[in-house]
Amino acid sequence: MKKVETIIKPFKLDAVKSALEELEIFGMTVSEVKGFGKQKGHSELYRGAEYQIDFVPKIKLEIVVEAAVVERVLETIIKAARTGKVGDGKIFVSSIEETIRIRTGERGVAAI
Repeated sequence: MKKVETIIKPFKLDAVKSALEELEIFGMTVSEVKGFGKQKGHSELYRGAEYQIDFVPKIKLEIVVEAAVVERVLETIIKAARTGKVGDGKIFVSSIEETIRIRTGERGVAAI
């Protein structure tokens, strides 16, 4: 099993979610996060004064999938989230040793 953590622009969430549902990936955790990379924030005007916003709002998706489908999941996320501009996001993939569904006690792939 693999955990796919994805940081994307907030307005891309629905597109990514819909694309993953087409792959029959329904379970995910979504968090509102802030951060910056090469994008390095931006400036905003508020009541005539300019402010530097260092941390840009982003969405973090966490998905656990079978290792056999991880490449299709990555391609789907990239296609749905890409705008071609700085700040499109990142994807991190890590191995998951065990998954347990608390309600039933199911383990492994059956618990995803």
